[in-house]
Amino acid sequence: MRASLILGALLSGLALVAALVSFLWTPADVTQLAIAQKLLPPSGQHWLGTDHFGRDMLSMIMVGARTSIAVALVAVGIGMGFGVPLGLLAAARGGWIDEVVMRGNDLVFAFPSLVIAILITAALGPSALNAIIAIGIFNIPVFARVTRGGALPIWTLDYIRAAQVAGKGASRISIQHILPNIANLLIVQGTIQFSLGILAEAGLSYVGLGAQPPTPSWGRMLAEAQTMVALAPHVAIIPGLAIVVTVLGLNLLGDGLRDALDPRLRRSP
Repeated sequence: MRASLILGALLSGLALVAALVSFLWTPADVTQLAIAQKLLPPSGQHWLGTDHFGRDMLSMIMVGARTSIAVALVAVGIGMGFGVPLGLLAAARGGWIDEVVMRGNDLVFAFPSLVIAILITAALGPSALNAIIAIGIFNIPVFARVTRGGALPIWTLDYIRAAQVAGKGASRISIQHILPNIANLLIVQGTIQFSLGILAEAGLSYVGLGAQPPTPSWGRMLAEAQTMVALAPHVAIIPGLAIVVTVLGLNLLGDGLRDALDPRLRRSP
């Protein structure tokens, strides 16, 4: 196993564990305000300090991890659920179907994803659900293009032609032969889109278009802390580090999975 794979798994696993544990336990109630204890530095009672409402920062980070991971995970699921079938269809059918799918992808890619996500959430209203929809829409063409790019070379191989001669249809070949052979590409792309989804959720929450109070969100924690950096720097540093560590871990995990799953990148022992 490569170092990047191990380190990436540890860093991203840290956020996942924090999110899962938050369902069962947090050091304090994130909805409970304690103004008398606001902006306390890290201590034995509050390991990461408190924010401007006196809420425990560790609890906020744990529940915020749950929000970020849930939004990014569902958005990636939307991208895979629609993008992979479109990519398989474009590669299998070719012709005008391929042209329509690819030009549709180009149309989506022509606009900055975060700007359009902001427009979508602004039009539909700020919420975690609308953030999922906005981020998921931009995952669809990514997975469609990766799927098509990976499937096209496989369609030229002899065993695919043998399957066609045996009477298998394009849909059956795509599911039985094409999809298993490009699964490694989709897994790696999924980790990359997962990290981008966390960044997008944080960006939308930062401008007030993501998860709404009282649900904690790393992006909104940063937005609320920007005027208090000089007074209590930990309220900005901690959520910022949570985003950086999680995204870095997912990117390292994606690199490690790419090296591990792609035979062309494997090194002989």
